[in-house]
Amino acid sequence: MSVPTLEGAATRGPFTPSVFAVAERSLETADVVTLGLDGPPGLAFEFGPGQFNMLTVFGVGEVPISISSPPGPGYLMHTIREVGPVTRALCQAPIGSPVGVRGPFGTDWGIDDFAQSDAVVVAGGIGLAPLRGAVAMLLERMGLPTGPRNVVVLVGARTPDQLIFKDDLKTWAAAGAQVESTVDVADDHWSGNVGLVTQLVQGAAFDATRAMALVCGPEVMMRFAVQALIERGVLPTSIRLRISLERNMQCGTGLCGHCQLGPYILCRGGPILTYPAASRLLGEAEL
Repeated sequence: MSVPTLEGAATRGPFTPSVFAVAERSLETADVVTLGLDGPPGLAFEFGPGQFNMLTVFGVGEVPISISSPPGPGYLMHTIREVGPVTRALCQAPIGSPVGVRGPFGTDWGIDDFAQSDAVVVAGGIGLAPLRGAVAMLLERMGLPTGPRNVVVLVGARTPDQLIFKDDLKTWAAAGAQVESTVDVADDHWSGNVGLVTQLVQGAAFDATRAMALVCGPEVMMRFAVQALIERGVLPTSIRLRISLERNMQCGTGLCGHCQLGPYILCRGGPILTYPAASRLLGEAEL
């Protein structure tokens, strides 16, 4: 696929986007789309699972979006919910259209720390998107000396039609993960769990004494997920959370200060923090 370029961009820096092209488009739910972006020839785009990019729709604006693919070959994936003019333009972007990419920014999940652990992933709604690459990497390493001994994936959504990555859930289970999903409200076609995703923690098959947990979703869900994990015996320092990026993020580099929350500039010192560091930030008012 031919990727357009920014003419006149003599010097590239953190505020100059690389121009990618939409190469793949998948509808996850009625208002969530996953875009596969194809980069310029020769561009080496390295990132860690959990990091994010600033995506530009030229003539519309720029918005922070989590990377939802694992590092490695293939398209650069972003999973986007339509909530405003920029995300609407991204969700409606046809194949071949240009998208500016700045990044990657922020901290990642630190998968290298999961050697010989029980990896527990708890996701609510679209919070599964920044965890998708981490799950893929954990499963790739599962059973190796550098990887986890077991992988548990617990996923919740409001309704069955709000569950994203349904095919991935089946793939992860086939690869050896314990995968459980639940919905707040079932329909006539749903035969799975009904209730909050935090209720799945108690019955999940993992050894809390060696567990490392990754949590992402609505802030109220993360608070209760952490509580459930600690009640199971998981150490607070072994729990990592992804604090919401929807806090007027603008530059992605820590210069503008718009994403400051407490002592943290989330685009630089976050958005992924251990629970002790994140505990006082959960529930704070949006800036």
